[in-house]
Amino acid sequence: MLKSGYGRVLLILIALVCANVHAASKVELDAEVEAAIQEFYKTVGAGKALARKAAGMLIFPSVLKGGFIVGAEYGEGALLVGGKTTAYYNTASASVGLQAGAQSKTMVVLFMTKQALDQFRRSEGWKAGVDGNIAVASLGAGGEVSSETAKEPIIGFIFGNKGLMADLSFAGSKMTRIEK
Repeated sequence: MLKSGYGRVLLILIALVCANVHAASKVELDAEVEAAIQEFYKTVGAGKALARKAAGMLIFPSVLKGGFIVGAEYGEGALLVGGKTTAYYNTASASVGLQAGAQSKTMVVLFMTKQALDQFRRSEGWKAGVDGNIAVASLGAGGEVSSETAKEPIIGFIFGNKGLMADLSFAGSKMTRIEK
């Protein structure tokens, strides 16, 4: 009975989060992605240099997360290769545990190797921590990324939080290609 109660709460939360997510048109999403890239360059001192070295960039300009015990997260973004949008993706996850609140964040994933990018593109629903590990960058003074993190095949950045949740991770996020 308790298990089904959690299931109902999870379904309600997912419905609420998804209902509040504005399904952006292709033009709107492209503009939001470009703004997120500029914010990334401003926030992360080495962002521009890392992006130039990356085989591809996956940008989710606004990922909404909400929850009370059970949480849900959703956002839409674009994969850029060679500076051009090649495909659109969504990210979604659900979680159970001590949490309360809501937040909006920007997620940037840099595929530093062609192999990591190709594996991501071939997947039919890529799950962080299962299909590939994303090294979440911690920023030092001046927004610099640690030299160890910079060596990873996939590097992730989460910034622009407007809420009180402390879970800053890609764990459990499933990224799926969508049509726009």
